[in-house]
Order: sequence, then C-alpha cells, then structure tokens
Amino acid sequence: MTGTLHETGVPDAAGDRTVVGANLSLPLFRALSGVLAGHPYLKVVVDRAEHTWHLLDTRVHPFHVDYIATRVLGRTLDELDAELDAFNASVYMDPERRFLLGVLSLHTEEEAGGSERPFLVLETTEADTMPGPLLEEFYHFVRGRVDGRLPLLLKPANHGQEQELAAIGEARVPRVLSHELFGNRTRTCLNPGEAEGRLRYFRTAAEYESAAADLGWPDIIAMPRLPDDVPRAAGFVNTAPTTPLSHTNVLAAGWGIPNAIVRDLDAVVRREGLDGAWVRYRVREDAVTLERLPGPPALERPAWHRQRIRIETPLLRQAPVLALHRLRRTDRDGYGTKAANLGELHHVLDSRTADLTRFHARPRPPRPDLLGHLAARLGEPDASRERLRAAAAEHVARTVRAPRGVALPFRLHHLFLTSSPALQQGIGRLKMALELDALDVVDSLSLHLQRLTCATAMPEEVARAITASVADLTADGRRLVVRSSSNAEDLPGFSAAGIYDSVTTVHGTDQLMDAVRQVWASLLSPRSVRLRHQAGIPLDDTYMGVIVQEYTPAELGGVLVTCDPTRPEDFRNVYLNCTPGSPERVVDGTVLPQQYLYNTVEGGGRTVDLGSSREDLPAAVRTALGRLALTGRLLQSHFSEADCDEALDIEWLMTAEGTFHLVQVRPYAR
Repeated sequence: MTGTLHETGVPDAAGDRTVVGANLSLPLFRALSGVLAGHPYLKVVVDRAEHTWHLLDTRVHPFHVDYIATRVLGRTLDELDAELDAFNASVYMDPERRFLLGVLSLHTEEEAGGSERPFLVLETTEADTMPGPLLEEFYHFVRGRVDGRLPLLLKPANHGQEQELAAIGEARVPRVLSHELFGNRTRTCLNPGEAEGRLRYFRTAAEYESAAADLGWPDIIAMPRLPDDVPRAAGFVNTAPTTPLSHTNVLAAGWGIPNAIVRDLDAVVRREGLDGAWVRYRVREDAVTLERLPGPPALERPAWHRQRIRIETPLLRQAPVLALHRLRRTDRDGYGTKAANLGELHHVLDSRTADLTRFHARPRPPRPDLLGHLAARLGEPDASRERLRAAAAEHVARTVRAPRGVALPFRLHHLFLTSSPALQQGIGRLKMALELDALDVVDSLSLHLQRLTCATAMPEEVARAITASVADLTADGRRLVVRSSSNAEDLPGFSAAGIYDSVTTVHGTDQLMDAVRQVWASLLSPRSVRLRHQAGIPLDDTYMGVIVQEYTPAELGGVLVTCDPTRPEDFRNVYLNCTPGSPERVVDGTVLPQQYLYNTVEGGGRTVDLGSSREDLPAAVRTALGRLALTGRLLQSHFSEADCDEALDIEWLMTAEGTFHLVQVRPYAR
C-alpha cells in the first residue's frame, strides 16, 4: 500500500504526491489537483475496508482503477486489463463494494460584498450506480476529512443518483445538480479550435445587419445569437446561451470554425478595447480565451476557402415518385440523402436484418469490444453477437417509428426548371456571374430566381405526378410537412444544415404546390448559392428532391447527435436536446432547449441544461430519452458509411402517447 505522506504533499522518491489518510486543506488540494472543464479537481478513493482515503496526485494517477489495482491491490496493469470490465463493475456497481471513487472539484461563488468564496463539489463517475445510503456514507466520510471552513456539496452524477437522493433530505446531504453548477458558466466551448482574426462585436441584430455586407473570412463575429445566414468567418462568439445543436453551431462544426459562448465579452471588450482589434481566439473544452495581438497577423485563407466538394451526378431520368418506405440509401442520387435515409430507416425497422452492433463490436483498447456493455444496456443475458443483433433490432423497432410519406425525385425539379424559358435565362445569368466571380450581383440574381420559381406555373406532367402520389396523405384535409432533400447537403465538409427550406403547415393541393415550389426555390437563395460556390459545387449539378410527410403532432421535439459535440474523442455519450413542440424550435435557435448527455456504453444519463423551460423533464420521460439515445447509437452502426464511429444527427419528435418518430437521419457534420 502507498505510504502515508504528510499534509503538505511532499513527493516520494518517484515524485508522487499522493496522500493517504490525511485531512484535506485548500493548500493540499491545490498541490495535488489538475484542471478539468476549467475547474481544479482532485481524484479521491475511499477504502471502506481500511477506513481511510487516498488523495491522488492527478499528474501521476489519471485513472482511479489503475491506482487501486497497482498501488492498493498490488496487481499489474496487464492483469487489470485482462479483467477490466469485471473490475469496473466491482468498484462502480457492486452495492457491497470496498472502494468508493469520486472527484472533488473546486468552485467559487460571489458573496454579497463582491468577494468570492471557495467551495468543493464531490461527485462519482457518470456510470456509478451508488445507491442513496452509499452516497450518504461517501459524502459524510469526505465531509469529516475536509477543512470545515470549505463548504462541501454532493453532485449526483446521473439521473439514477438524483432519484436515490430524493429520499434523503438536503440537510443530511447538501447537494447541487449539474445544470445548477454549470448552467451559468461564463464561457462554454461549442466547437473547439483556434483562429486569429479581427473581432467584430455586435450588441444587437440591427448592428450586425448594418455591417453584414462588410464581413469577411478574417473576421471573428461576436453577437448574442448568430443568425442562420452568418457567413463563413475565422471564428464565432455567442454572448448569450445557445446549444451546440443549433443550425449555426452545426455549420461551425462542419466548417471547422471555433465557436463558444462568452457571456462576459461585453466587459472584456470594454476593458481591453477589443472591438475591431486583431485577436487570437482559442476554444477548448476547459478554457475559452481572447488574446489581443499587436497588429494584423500574416493570415492564410482558411481550409474551407480551398474546398472543392464533389457531388454525385444526379439521376434525372427513370426516377418515379415513390413512397418513402420503398427507398433505400442507394437512391440518394435520384431523391437526395434525406429522403434516401428515411427510406433506409423504414427498411431497418421493417426487415430487422441490419447489423446494429458494429459500433459496440469495434475494439476499444484495452477491451476487444463493447458487446458485454451492449448486452447490459439491452437487458440481454446472452452476449453472443447473433443474439445481440436480434436484440438490437428489436430494441430499435420498439422504440422509434419512421415517417409516412412520399419522395419527389430530382427529375420533377428538372422538368419544372426546363419548362420555363425565363427560369433558364435567369439561371444562365447566375451561372455567368458565378464564373466571373461577380459576387456583387449574385444576391440580386438569386433573389430574382427565387421569386420567379415561386411564381412559375407547375407543368401539368409534374402536377399530375405530385397530386397522384399524395392522394392518401391529403385525404380529409390532413396537415402535411414538406421538407428539402438536395444532393448538395450532408456531404463530407458540407452539411448545409438549415440552408434549405422546409414548410410545416401545408393543407390541400394548392398549398402543397406552393410549398414544393418554395423548397425548390430555396436551392437558389443567395446564401445557399454563395456557400455552394465557395465549396466548388457547380450550379448545374445541384438539384432538389422533396419529401412530403404526414404531419404528426409533437408533445416534445428535438435533435440528438451520437457524440458529445465538444469532445469528439468521447465514444460513450449521445447528446440530446429537446423542447415542447416540434424539433425545428431546437435547431432554429429561437428557444434554449433542455440538454442531456446519455452514456450508451456503461449506462446512465445526466441533465446538462434546463434551457428556457427552467424545469427538468419527468423521470419517466428522461428514461425514455435514454432508450432513444441508445437507439441513435445503434442506428449509427448501420448508417455510418465507412466508419461506424461517424456520428449521426437525428431529428425526432415524441407524441402525447410517448411514441418516438424520427423525421430526419443525416451525418453529423464534424
């Protein structure tokens, strides 16, 4: 066993400052701690058998279990790796466990006079299933050995621990929830990265609009909420809370633009005179900084200026209007990726033959695979690959539904465009302007083409094809949703999230025709034309398919991505956002959604932010969202084209009956 060091943490011969049995003071904490998410933290191990605790030197011991195995139990790391999952279960899940593992983090709160008071927060790992009595024992053990002048709060690591603590009064175990601790964080990473550029700070939307025409790629654009049509730039800064899953932030991730929330920017700008100054902007998970530069740096155009995105040659012949369930993923060259993926989703749910275990079957050293964890998540005692494939397919089919609807192919868009000489002439002028880089006239030509598209009569052949295909959907005046499905989106390096239109309130044939034209016209919006031109996507090769779906009333709607957006290396978590009503409210940034992380390997979920509602969802709904998160992870195994670690972006809604419907499945731009 490691020898006990005195309270100052003097290192042993190996330079290890780990302390056993001593009380914890603030100086000792600072001597041993590292930094996580911008806060000093210290790993602790309580040994119930020895009635003592270990304060780990973070620099030397990054993992609890490695320390316990080698320093306390005398095993080698190879021996630990050989039984890692069983060992983890013994320290994280066994109700009679010998060791209690946790982290102490140091925070400050502002007091009435403006001074800051430090306090400590104790928490376990997110996968820990510690029951209420054990959590209380853990808290009081640590409380009795921490400087009494330092307040100590317990932070439940997951929803299960929150429920366990509900029966224990806060007077016995003072606590703080994750969203209470981090929801008002001054600076938050949205998309990691670094850039040098000129800071352009706009306090209002009106200020931004008056200067938008002058913004260029060397600028770092800062304002309360970035608009969806923000141009590509060196960096983005949000001064008001937002979510990593809004359209703007998804685009930033796809373009590789550093992006963060900096709530104190106004004070920083006033104090340091940064508005219009050249700065170095660094966005990391644990820190967001803006550093003034002495003058304009020698800038190189960002990588996206050299992009040349390739798109598949669109199929314009022999592509009939088809029900969504008849499409497969390979049909994207005639209907667009969105429509093809929804057809593929129908196939996955109906056939139940897809292998949805590929993500968990991949080696994650030191583990040969995660299939045992998947068996636990599915409640399946048989961890054989064959049985897990069947159980995964059953789980997904029980959890989600695919939308009923039809897909209009590129061929109809092509017939519409070629039916109008005026449209052909307008497109010719726009192509010429793009070839000459006459960007000063591109916007006006695009706007003219949009208006002309919406006003052009639908050719009889096209109108017949549409009305015949949607007869069942339009019966009894049902409400329809009309969505875009272009061949110029969901591409590597070009997600196009939020660039094209959807129309969600459509009744009857006349409104349907108008909605289809509006979706077609969005392919010619100034912003979409400019962005595709920057990416080297030819106008001639770009077409729009259309999805016509039956409207489903939503009690709750949202988006999930099968990763943690701020930690791309994290293979465990699924990030999920939701808000009452349709999923569009999450991605358009009009409300701040409720935000959750769900661990799809060891299990467990936690609330990240309560959003505009300021209330958490009921426990039963959060549990259902956990099943949805696992479903997203399983679908990733099928929809990832080359690498089963490629994340998915899924829009979903939940009905009043608690049924989940997936309305969009696409690659997540990162």
